[in-house]
Order: sequence, then structure tokens, then C-alpha cells
Amino acid sequence: MRSQLESAVHEIEKVISGKRETIVRILMALLADGHVLLDDVPGVGKTTLAVALSRSMGLVCRRIQFTPDVMPSDIVGFSMYDKASGSFTYRPGILNGTNLLLGDEINRASSKSQSALLEAMEERQATVDANVYPMEKPFMVIATENSVGTAGTQLLPYAQMDRFMLRLSLGYPSHDAQMEMLRARQQKNPLEEVRCVLSKDELLKMQSEVTKVTSKDAILDYITHLTMASRVHEAVEIGISPRGALFLDRAAKAKAYIDGRDYVTGPDVQAVFKDVCAHRVLLKADAAQSVDQVLDALIGTTPTPDRHGFRELFGK
Repeated sequence: MRSQLESAVHEIEKVISGKRETIVRILMALLADGHVLLDDVPGVGKTTLAVALSRSMGLVCRRIQFTPDVMPSDIVGFSMYDKASGSFTYRPGILNGTNLLLGDEINRASSKSQSALLEAMEERQATVDANVYPMEKPFMVIATENSVGTAGTQLLPYAQMDRFMLRLSLGYPSHDAQMEMLRARQQKNPLEEVRCVLSKDELLKMQSEVTKVTSKDAILDYITHLTMASRVHEAVEIGISPRGALFLDRAAKAKAYIDGRDYVTGPDVQAVFKDVCAHRVLLKADAAQSVDQVLDALIGTTPTPDRHGFRELFGK
């Protein structure tokens, strides 16, 4: 891993112990210009992780607590009539000027408020009264979703789920990680010690470099076979979308970049396959398999480019 990324992981680990793999996955999504949905039980550090990430990179982080009374205008802004000037003035929402938007408990908001994020997540802009307001660069949404305490919650629309590049879960810490967390908070808040080790300009440069990582036709064919196979699987009602295929390619490029390569391999695709695709697959009501089992089967039955040898594919 590049030294700057390693330093960012080290800073985040000051507040989140024992979750290096998840931290690297979130960095991967950021490098690939994607968004992350953290789906987990309350109190495991989802919000803390997002704040630590923003501080390690000097990003403008804003947080919105989603509740049933949050309105779309709170997110994208609104136009207010100014009596003195006789015209409407735009009042920015929480998206404006934000690099990292932390949407806490997104499943507690109404569908119309959840959907207010769609344009910003996909097109990096918000449209209010026919006026377009571009997002800051970089721009990332990290949304949290609690899988327990369902009173007052509703499922995210599938169209919005499909816009998250990765769906991750932190899970409970190990014994040693929890002991480290308790010791670190005896007299201080570790968040106050998180340093900025990567500038926004450096991050934007890295994002640009990730786009230049090579995915040969053999890799694109592999991704196409995987995603198309999901659409005809006997247990699947809705398979992986074309957007999911694009995200799979981008996430695999970020994985290769973090590993210090300028080309994607079959194992790169396999390593990110579940995190990118599990939330895009909807099973039939009578399905006898879980989503994980279906994705494992797709990996197991789809020939990988590696069997033909990457030495020939890449000349290396």
C-alpha cells in the first residue's frame, strides 16, 4: 500500500481497532469515487469511522441524522422569496460544500428524503428550481443503516441501494480490540489525535490514477459473465445491474491500485465481488439459497482469466 494510504489507515485505527480490512475497503471506495452503506447494529463505531476518515484527509465532513421529518430541502437546499429584492434566493442544503456526507440511520427517513440523494450520488450535482449546483470534489456519501430496532424505519429503495458501490459491516470488535478501545478512552477522545496525512489534492490525484489502472478485455469479459450469470440464476429475482458491473470494475481497479499494480487480475474482481454485488441481488421468495451462497456459486462456476495465465495477458 502506498505510504500515504498506509498513514491514513494508521490514523483511523487510532479510533477503530481491529477493523483494518473494513477501513481499507472504505478507502478503496473513496479512491474509486464511490459511496458506502454501513449496515450494522448500533454502537460499533460506524459514525466514528467516517469522522476519522474525513479528519485523516482534511475533508469537509457534515452529518445529517435521518428522521421521518427530514425533508428533501434539508439535503439539497431550497429557494426562498426575498421580499426586499423581489426575487428568490437559494439557501444551500447540507450537500453544498461537503466532501464527505455522513447520513446516519438513512432508513429512518421517508422515501422522498432518501431519494433526494440520488442525483448527488450519481451525477455529483443537485438541481433545485432548474438550477444546477455541483458537488465539491471529492464527494462521498457514507450512509449508516441499523439492522435492528426497525420501528420507524423502512427499506431503502432499490434504485438507491444500487448507487452504493459497497455495502459493508463492521461487526463487534474482538476481545483485544475492545480492550484497546477502552484503554484509549480512559482520559481522552482518540478522535482529537487523528492527524491529516493526505490532502484533498493528493486524494484527487490518486482517484485519477485509479481510473488509469488497466482492465484488459479478459477481465471485462469475466465481469460481464459474472453479472449476466446472476440475472439468469434460478434463485434470483433481480440480478446485478449494469451499474453494478461498472462499480465492480472500478472497485477492482482500486483494489489493484492499493496493492501496487497498474492492472486488474481475476482475484481482484473476486476479492470485491460480494461487497459490491450482494446488495444488488434480490432472491425469489421460494429461494433455498442465501445471497452469499448464490455469489459463491457464481464465482465457483465462472471461468477466471487467470486460468489462461496473466503472463500472456499482460506481458508480465
